[in-house]
Amino acid sequence: MIPKEFFVTGGRAVSRVSPLNAFDTALERAGIGQCNLVPVSSILPPGCRERAHLEVSVGSITHVVMARMDGEGGAVVGAGIAWGWERDGRYGLVAEAYGNLDEDALKEALEARMGEMARARGIEVVEVKQRVEVLRVPRGGHGCVVVALVYAL
Repeated sequence: MIPKEFFVTGGRAVSRVSPLNAFDTALERAGIGQCNLVPVSSILPPGCRERAHLEVSVGSITHVVMARMDGEGGAVVGAGIAWGWERDGRYGLVAEAYGNLDEDALKEALEARMGEMARARGIEVVEVKQRVEVLRVPRGGHGCVVVALVYAL
């Protein structure tokens, strides 16, 4: 069961009802709200290709590397993912970051995390891309941001 393709998506939402409702709506806006998500760790298999967003069948078991941040009114919440390939193209790495972070802080955190992952493996990572979502949660609301690298089999 080695994925052949992946896509990266994101969403953000506010709910007046609950953090769970904000999360559900953020997933829906990311186009993966109809899936049963299974979190996996952060390795892109050899030969796995990035593709445009794919419609995933309702109810399907879907493997994702996901960054998520929830927050209450007045908070800034951010989540992001970076992905890149080992120089020789043997495999890739995925890093996640989330917190009360703005776009610049998220990008900086993702860069540092990718660097640390590469150093731990003794490799150089190239062709690094990033996707981030940031939201200032309005007063009286619950907010959620998600970014996911979604594997397609």
